[in-house]
Amino acid sequence: HCHKHRPSDYNWLPEFYPCLPSANTSRNCPGRPPTRGCYPRSCKESPKMQLSLWIRDDLQVLYSSHYRDNWEKKPILIQRQNPDYYKGLFSTAEFDHILRNDDVQYGVNLDVTSYTNGKRETHNPPGRALPYTVWDFYESGCSLRMLNPQAFSSTVWQVLSILQEKFGSMAGANVYLTPAGTQGFAPHYDDIEAFILQLEGKKHWRVYNPRSKDEVLPLVSSPNFSQDEIGQPIMDVVLEAGDLLYFPRGFIHQGDCLPDAHSMHITVSSFQRNSWGDLLLKLMPAALEIAMEEDIEFRKGLPLDYLQFMGVQNSEKEDPRRDKFVARVEGLMKKLVSFAPVDAAVDQKARDFLHDCLPPVLSEKASSVYGAPARWGDGEALDVTVKLKGQTQIRLVRAGAARLCGDGETVSLFYTTENSRVYHKEEPKSIEMKAEHIDAMEFLIHSYPKFVSVASFPCETMEAKMSLAELLFEKGLIHTAE
Repeated sequence: HCHKHRPSDYNWLPEFYPCLPSANTSRNCPGRPPTRGCYPRSCKESPKMQLSLWIRDDLQVLYSSHYRDNWEKKPILIQRQNPDYYKGLFSTAEFDHILRNDDVQYGVNLDVTSYTNGKRETHNPPGRALPYTVWDFYESGCSLRMLNPQAFSSTVWQVLSILQEKFGSMAGANVYLTPAGTQGFAPHYDDIEAFILQLEGKKHWRVYNPRSKDEVLPLVSSPNFSQDEIGQPIMDVVLEAGDLLYFPRGFIHQGDCLPDAHSMHITVSSFQRNSWGDLLLKLMPAALEIAMEEDIEFRKGLPLDYLQFMGVQNSEKEDPRRDKFVARVEGLMKKLVSFAPVDAAVDQKARDFLHDCLPPVLSEKASSVYGAPARWGDGEALDVTVKLKGQTQIRLVRAGAARLCGDGETVSLFYTTENSRVYHKEEPKSIEMKAEHIDAMEFLIHSYPKFVSVASFPCETMEAKMSLAELLFEKGLIHTAE
């Protein structure tokens, strides 16, 4: 499943992909430490173009027929022979800069690990991870795992915010820095779809099939395995800078560094608890509640003597009452389907997803509330009001930034623009919609990426149109065409 990199046609991509972070051309000056999201000055393309190209090319692979055929089924290896391919995403220099300038805490943001003689250990001391101690661990042969680089790196944040929309599921990341000739983790499998992006150096990977059908697409990650528990690898490969390796949840894997090079890679993850079964966990209780309200068959009492022939202690009995009881349950289960509120259950999943999401990275700040001219000057607040008009052209800042969800009684707009880059630091953000605004909100969502005028909102009055536009502008959910 190895693919060589080849040029792709990117015309198919959605309009928001050009909205990528710009880079300060003064970054990486000699004698100056690199800053967040820094880019190498040696790149031939502009930093914005380079970042754009590799996001687009990887997504092209994700959407290829070959990838779709292997999704959740088999590993995929992409070898590019281009060590600069992921430059600008993350680096050891940025890792060091974050340690020096941000509040990185052991066990929260950084793990120090080792795997020697079949034993996996974590060496986290308490408190802040400062460069002096961290690099001493590294020099002693320990691996370093940064658990949420998106909280510190605007470039990683940008990539994950794009991928979460494409996957319809939270996208997370860990960065791994491993010294030459060492291994930081025992063989194990994860409960996520994993994408290994090799950033620096090289790493030897072995990938193994799930050991049984019960471990295919598992709901939780595995404990650490010993070498004699995992069999023979189905893939044994060395990733070099610029390469990508994908493997589904449930595939056992282990990576070790060769003696002649360190390794830095970032693991991008998605699809944790995003299965049909997870949707049914939302759907079935709601279906049962509706069925009990609307169908008397679900409200009729259980047989007076059912405890005498049902239950584990009676499971070996041959009793016709058991057959009749089970048949009744099966009949009710079949009827339950007709009461299933599928859209409402999907909305429940969507609310959870929007809470999980990173906030969008905005390149349109100048035309949104974040670029509004309100300021303090001459002893007073100036330019506080933004004058939206009927002819003002607006659109959502991102397709996935807001979603209408109903709970049977009210309709609310859930949104991501006020989320934190730290997972679930904020409570879910929502606005209960007025009835006069619901159709207009649907219209705006479905119009993306086109700009539409405020006057075109399907509201009965101009006042209603303006009040909705002003509310969305204040929440940072829309920007203007100018």
